[in-house]
Amino acid sequence: MRHTTLHKFLPIFLSTLMAVPAFGASHREAPLIALDPAADNTDTYAFRSWEDPDKVVFILNTIPGQDPGDGPNYFAFDDTVLYRIHLDNNKDGEAEDIVYEIKFKSETRPALGSLNFPLPFVGNPNIGTVPALQGITALDGPGSEGLTRRQTYTVTEVRGKKGKKRKRLFKEQTLVAVPSNVGPATMPDYESLAAQGIYTDDKTGIRAFAGQRAETFAIDLGAVFDTVNLRRFPPVLTEEEDSNDAENPFGMNRFSGSNINSIVLEIPISRVTVDKQSVDSTVNTHIGMYASTSRKQVKVLRRNGRSINIGKFVQVSRLANPLVNELIIDTPSKDKWNASEPEDEAQFQEFFKTPSLATALNLIFGLPVPTTPRTDLMQVFLKYPGQSLNGTDCGSPCSELLRLDLSVSPTAPDNQKRLGGLATPPDPAGFPNGRRPNDDVTDIAIRVVGGQAFNDNRVGDGVNFLENAPGAGTTQVTTNGIARFFPYLPSPFDGRNRRHIDCGELGANPCN
Repeated sequence: MRHTTLHKFLPIFLSTLMAVPAFGASHREAPLIALDPAADNTDTYAFRSWEDPDKVVFILNTIPGQDPGDGPNYFAFDDTVLYRIHLDNNKDGEAEDIVYEIKFKSETRPALGSLNFPLPFVGNPNIGTVPALQGITALDGPGSEGLTRRQTYTVTEVRGKKGKKRKRLFKEQTLVAVPSNVGPATMPDYESLAAQGIYTDDKTGIRAFAGQRAETFAIDLGAVFDTVNLRRFPPVLTEEEDSNDAENPFGMNRFSGSNINSIVLEIPISRVTVDKQSVDSTVNTHIGMYASTSRKQVKVLRRNGRSINIGKFVQVSRLANPLVNELIIDTPSKDKWNASEPEDEAQFQEFFKTPSLATALNLIFGLPVPTTPRTDLMQVFLKYPGQSLNGTDCGSPCSELLRLDLSVSPTAPDNQKRLGGLATPPDPAGFPNGRRPNDDVTDIAIRVVGGQAFNDNRVGDGVNFLENAPGAGTTQVTTNGIARFFPYLPSPFDGRNRRHIDCGELGANPCN
């Protein structure tokens, strides 16, 4: 048989791959953060680099569902938000052993010549009288004159739970965030422009990128959040469809033609392990991580009409295993969950014990679900392998983190399987071991929460990958949209020529 039965999968899930399953992206997951897209953690990724296996990659995505053509003020990181990537390398559940802080600063830069434009990004080959404005070809210096609005950023490494050791990285460089892909006139060679936004810190070997990329998370969002109104009933996917990593058999990808803002760090593994060793010699190869965004407590409006933020930074969003807040935490607690620390997850353990999603799946599809309390979900979401629950309670430590076994070799892009540990045979470098941009976490989520019957019936949303990713089928991107090289996400769709693929269109799946 093609499918992997859940009873065979769970021992791997719990003990061999040593990771937590994610539940998809985390777009607009709570009432307050839905009003604050620049601080909305949409996706968090952690995986061992397939370009350089001696390094680990962390990605924080923000500003969900970008339509590439939404100008003239396109999509920028927020100067008043503190973006953080938190790491736990000693398995105590407190991901403050190492923290990477990223802060942005916007600047207005006058364009050259006598022409003024009401646009942040200016360039067109027909502007013959001002050669410097014929197209943006650089992030700094000659060719960057059309960047009349530009963002720079800093990366700081903080070590120790009290943050005593702070190290500013890339000190000798000006880090420029890669702007939104406006279109071919303004940015005639966007990928060349974006490549200039890849920076290497010579002292640490860390690489950094911040800027716009294609949204690789694929989901039939409308069907899923229409109270799991999927477009087929069990058995949902055939065995052939389920094993095909390059076909969307049905459904409609909400994020086709959409972009995202990404912060990407690629770090030597020896820099993040507890004993500062490589995967070949380290004692503890397992790390936990989450991403967060924070704002200062108070905004003060001055008499001149300008506002400033004062006080301490307060966390407004966190994300490790995506869609936990959407599908596990009930609505009245979502904002509280976003503001809390992962190591305090015991206060939310009842949502893991008796997930409302499982009840809904049972009622909608008529398939049996596991009995409560769901200690299996607590074990994989809130514990490292080998850490025991306290009966039916979480016990201590109890922390909701995305966990990654660094000793597992990465899978090459062309060989990656969307179902990771649920695939046959399993792809051990994917779910449940960390998360890669093209892992199909939606289908995995439904099957793990729904249980054996949902795995047997291959329940899924029908959207397996990002179709028509920019550069797909080239040396840069696989046919199913997996970027082969840093920053590991495809080039963004451009504003002038973007296209969203909707159900019912020529060449698209039917709506029902």
